[in-house]
Amino acid sequence: MPYEMIAALMFATMLLMMMTGQRVFGIIGFVAVLAALALWGTGGHNMGFSASMKLMKWYPLLSLPMFVFMGYIMSESRLADDLYRMFHVWFGPVPGGLAIGTILLMVLISAMNGLSVAGMAIGSTIALPELLRRGYQKEMVTGVIQAGSSLGILIPPSVVLVLYAMIARAPVSELWLAGLIPGLMMATMFILYVWIRCWIQPELGPAMSAGERASISRADKLRALRAGALPFIIFFAMMFPFIYGWTSLVESSVIGVAATVIAAVIKGRMNRMVFEVATRSTLFITCMFMWVILAALSFGAVFDGLGAVKAIESLFVEKLGFGPWTILILMQLSFLLMGMFLDDTAMLVIVAPLYVPLVATLDLGIPPEDVLIWYGVLYTITCQIAYLTPPFGYNLFLMRAFAPPEITMGDIYRSVVPFVLVMAAALAVLMIFPGIALWLPNLIYPN
Repeated sequence: MPYEMIAALMFATMLLMMMTGQRVFGIIGFVAVLAALALWGTGGHNMGFSASMKLMKWYPLLSLPMFVFMGYIMSESRLADDLYRMFHVWFGPVPGGLAIGTILLMVLISAMNGLSVAGMAIGSTIALPELLRRGYQKEMVTGVIQAGSSLGILIPPSVVLVLYAMIARAPVSELWLAGLIPGLMMATMFILYVWIRCWIQPELGPAMSAGERASISRADKLRALRAGALPFIIFFAMMFPFIYGWTSLVESSVIGVAATVIAAVIKGRMNRMVFEVATRSTLFITCMFMWVILAALSFGAVFDGLGAVKAIESLFVEKLGFGPWTILILMQLSFLLMGMFLDDTAMLVIVAPLYVPLVATLDLGIPPEDVLIWYGVLYTITCQIAYLTPPFGYNLFLMRAFAPPEITMGDIYRSVVPFVLVMAAALAVLMIFPGIALWLPNLIYPN
């Protein structure tokens, strides 16, 4: 059987098995090992063993549980509540001010956790009831929380970029730096959209009333600022020595965990329940991602052995005659289509063995050492869009689980349309101007 047919059969088998509702890593790993045994006999099982050894030796992976644990301590100890109170006091008088504050809250939570679900949980429990109580339109509210929480997979320490780094064999520190400016750019675009829309239509996000503004004294504002500044201090204590090269990635993650735990203790909010919930949640997420990475490495090894990447490259470039940018755009469109039905890890594991080596061969006018870094940011933004794309976008159903009964699925679907357009615009800007993503990693790690 031709290798192309074997690769197509592997993909078809994997997609059919996903319809059974089993764990993604179990399906991918099973197909990879079964194909290896069928192709190379009993020696094929060494692929899974080799992948597990490679995973265990990948030192930067130690930062994953640290950042996840830090985010859960921040959430469970209610340190994020103080941050939202600060944004409420300082941005309330602005049209759409609380929605803008919610986006800024999501940026900070993203910088502490690296997961979309953490921002969604915090935004839904802290911001959602307050925004609805103050008369914000429900579509504006749900759209802001969903779009803001999606920043967690782009702004460092992004867990998705850790997974991409392992599969693409790219340095995670450079990927995180590459995601920082695009993440802040997208957050700024969200804020501008909310501010302009609420300035034109004040009923969407009414500003704080004159009476309430008068009741907040300067002393209240300063107290809120001091309480809310703590997460900023933690973030800079963690990232400053890393950016200047004084600490490694793993050492910086330990600093972040230590600072967060100390802050929770000083605030009197660290107890056994907080520690237990944070530890259990961290263990669950870390184990899940390690299994996904292990399955992805095994699957990729089979594809490398088949030479499927060369076959795909020959199909697009030689037989169909597509140009480099046409191929890149088609790759991004395929991510968007898959995102309607799959989560980000499933998408990456399914197509990364094909797309990552292929994009490295395209003549896009970008230095070869930067292509995979830039493409990691493009992939992550495409995942953000896919998170919000009906019918099965990941954040859509998370929002439905957290939202009160008066917010319908139709409201949730309609709320994401303007934010998806903003994300698509940001993706186009980064494709046209790759230097936005590559400037900071090239500055910190000059070639």
